[in-house]
Amino acid sequence: MPRQASHHTPPSPPATNGYSYRELTPSATVDAAVLTAECALAISYNGINHAVMMVSPSDLHDFIRGFSLSAGIVDTIDAIYDIRISGTGESREAEVRLSSRAFWALKQQRRQLAGTSGCGLCGVEALEQALPPLPCLPDSLLPPAEHLDDLRQRIGDVQHQARSSGALHAALFIDAQGEIRLCREDIGRHNALDKLIGALQHESVAQAGGFAVVTSRCSLELLHKAVRAGITTLVSLSAPTALTVDWARRHRLNLIHLPHHSAPRVYSPAPPAREAFQP
Repeated sequence: MPRQASHHTPPSPPATNGYSYRELTPSATVDAAVLTAECALAISYNGINHAVMMVSPSDLHDFIRGFSLSAGIVDTIDAIYDIRISGTGESREAEVRLSSRAFWALKQQRRQLAGTSGCGLCGVEALEQALPPLPCLPDSLLPPAEHLDDLRQRIGDVQHQARSSGALHAALFIDAQGEIRLCREDIGRHNALDKLIGALQHESVAQAGGFAVVTSRCSLELLHKAVRAGITTLVSLSAPTALTVDWARRHRLNLIHLPHHSAPRVYSPAPPAREAFQP
């Protein structure tokens, strides 16, 4: 049966309280919603362009610090001497000044990657970037189970940007008393964790006895960032990948999955062999 013709309506401009939309229902109700902002951020180190990232334009200084640390560009944020962010709207630029030692190491890294081709994961050097050597974390206790009680609800209460616009991941830090100390949000799950890492370092938040939480799936890249930042326990609201569990056990990162409707699942450290699987 042919579809009925509909009258053409020109697109509506953004409403004062958001973007207008029409419901795909017989009543075709028109309403408006606030949508999250996104921008392209070009990052340069000591005048050399390094990367362009799509990010949410909030807490950008935290993002730069966390990205620089978790990507292995600096070992400590003390190597970052200055961050200057310019631009507005959909295009921003971050000029980062590094110490001479950190900049020399970055140039050596870029020189090694210069010969790689195509997809960005081709060649020995690129694989070493994807599967880098990481330090083993010191042994640390798991958080008390009660610190995970109602955690999903508590996270929703502090995700202020997501409540109004949606489409945002969050990374949070829960302190040794079980209180949410920091929450950072972004369209990118990696970016949210970088922002949290940057904030932890910049604000010198005591991490002992605390843990980080990500609202997204937990893949290997997030593990890289957590281990490099010295985070000893990572909780994810979505299940981790098998490779992430393997690496978490290898590097002594406590890894916990918090399902929607069942008890928290501790994947790392590994359970005793006799309890690892019971049919």
